[in-house]
Amino acid sequence: MDEFEKMESGQEKPDYYAYGQTEYTGGYEENENEPESEDGLYRPYEEPPKPAKEKSGFGMKFAKCVALALVFGLVAGTAFAGTTRFFGMITGEDATSKSDKEALSGGDLHISGETETADSLAAYKESGAEKSAEGGVTDVSDVAEQSMPSIVSITTIARTQVPGFFFGRTEEYESEGCGSGIIVSQDEEFLYIATNNHVVEGAQTLTVLFDDGETVNAKMKGTDPSSDLAVVSVALEEIKEETKKSIRVATFGDSSGLKIGQTAIAIGNALGYGQSVTTGVVSALDREVTVTNETDGSTITNELLQTSAAINPGNSGGALLNAKGEVIGITSVKYAQTSVEGMGYAIPSKMAMPIIRQLITREVVESAKSAYFGISGVDVTQSESDTYHMPQGIYITQVVEGSGAAEAGLMQGDIITRFDGRNVKSMEEVRSLMKYLPAGTEVEVTIQRAKNGTYEEHTLNVTMGKK
Repeated sequence: MDEFEKMESGQEKPDYYAYGQTEYTGGYEENENEPESEDGLYRPYEEPPKPAKEKSGFGMKFAKCVALALVFGLVAGTAFAGTTRFFGMITGEDATSKSDKEALSGGDLHISGETETADSLAAYKESGAEKSAEGGVTDVSDVAEQSMPSIVSITTIARTQVPGFFFGRTEEYESEGCGSGIIVSQDEEFLYIATNNHVVEGAQTLTVLFDDGETVNAKMKGTDPSSDLAVVSVALEEIKEETKKSIRVATFGDSSGLKIGQTAIAIGNALGYGQSVTTGVVSALDREVTVTNETDGSTITNELLQTSAAINPGNSGGALLNAKGEVIGITSVKYAQTSVEGMGYAIPSKMAMPIIRQLITREVVESAKSAYFGISGVDVTQSESDTYHMPQGIYITQVVEGSGAAEAGLMQGDIITRFDGRNVKSMEEVRSLMKYLPAGTEVEVTIQRAKNGTYEEHTLNVTMGKK
């Protein structure tokens, strides 16, 4: 029986797994991929032998390179460590270079925008202000604790007269206001507290609340509406001994060295609820801000610090501190609008302190010794400034010959914008300042002088004559 007949009779079964079948069906199916033999029959599939892999030296070379690199690294590391240790034993210093240390530590450590030494870093840590990895202040509790005794709450009672229902009669109403203040100095008789002029303006009575909860009556010492600053005084004899021990004079910092992004901490009597603390940063410097006086409608324009620390009604007159607990500004105003958030302003300490000192020390000069300026002028209001494109201030209509103003170089047509360190917009403000100046006092006067259709700023020193 030939092979074909054996398969048909079922005596022998083909290797069906070689043809791609999964079970034997009793028949035979052709595999299209299987080559046909010479006798016309298909044979079981056999895997052709794989060609022998050629030998290559790359693997051996790579292994040798890795081994050599490991050996070299081990030797170099050991040599460097030994050199560093030997250098340290001889000099007592670490051989690691400064640049290496900076690379390891991420560079210089910055606190309040300045590179700190080890001593100042220790002092900073003692202040209680901790910094997170991102550089923001995370804890100002110690700064607040050391600053709170320097901040007070101020309550005012003002009386306002309004027309009554009957002809020719007026009625008087009392209104209560609140604000904050900073203890700036004291002498043998008084404690002096700085605040905003708009906090105490028109007040009939003043009450100061200290950090320990004690309240005392205060009196107006001096005001400067042009800078929105004022000073109130408290008699030391009216303060309890326990309170005297708990309060302290604030430490002022230099606002001229501030940088945008530095930490700012605001403390004040927000909404009249008592002292509260908010934090943020210095958002901008030298922002020109114009504030309208609600009493008479006059405007005040000054260059202020902008901060993201929350400033609310009652914070006015309080302290804006840096991370060291130094007063860098006196909180003054907040930009209030529903679409705006985090825009509060403070009077820079560099601008405020000279005015505060004058408010504390100056006394009205008696008429026989009072100063004489030697000019006549008219006020340039905001509307006139807009209409005629002139700076707002005092337009000089006449300069008296032989006066201090004439000798300093003031001329008719000049517009005075600053007098003795204050922004001025009226002759009344100049006269108010002059009553504290004795004859012979040298005063810095800033003017705007017209030239070729524009105004140029000049600063002149005027020696006041005798009235």
